[in-house]
Amino acid sequence: MSMKPATLAAIHMTEDELVASLIKDVQDVFINMVGVEDLMHLPIQIDITTHFKECLTAMVGLAGTYNGLVSVHVPWPLSIKFTSLMLGMEVTEIDDDVNDAMGEIANMIAGSFKQHLSKGGSDIQLSTPSVVNGTDYMVSSGGDLENITLKFATDDEWLMVALSIED
Repeated sequence: MSMKPATLAAIHMTEDELVASLIKDVQDVFINMVGVEDLMHLPIQIDITTHFKECLTAMVGLAGTYNGLVSVHVPWPLSIKFTSLMLGMEVTEIDDDVNDAMGEIANMIAGSFKQHLSKGGSDIQLSTPSVVNGTDYMVSSGGDLENITLKFATDDEWLMVALSIED
């Protein structure tokens, strides 16, 4: 995790304050949208270039004062569980409902994150969510991006949320 001092000065936060705010945003989205109240932040640093297996990645682009990407990486079983909780019905496989639910979670997290990057976030627009899933894939951000990647756990499962913005 590392944000440049100039970026942190522009948003009037220390990196610890920004990370704490992002953690709270993710936990609030999962409490309010999914009904998961025990999402625990795992305080370990992770490189955004990550290899995923049997996972789903939902992404929302940022454009404006800051350009970048918010991504949510969730193993298949957990994405199915979250979708079931959100819809109030049993979901048993990765389908359009799962893609839509994970895209909406990424969208809500991105909407929360942009509030910290600028006053009120109105100068940053969000893209339509995109979802990728597969048995074996890599996600890599460009070399000129600043990244904060957070890992969370619930029960025996994990998920990652990443903020990448242009330098």
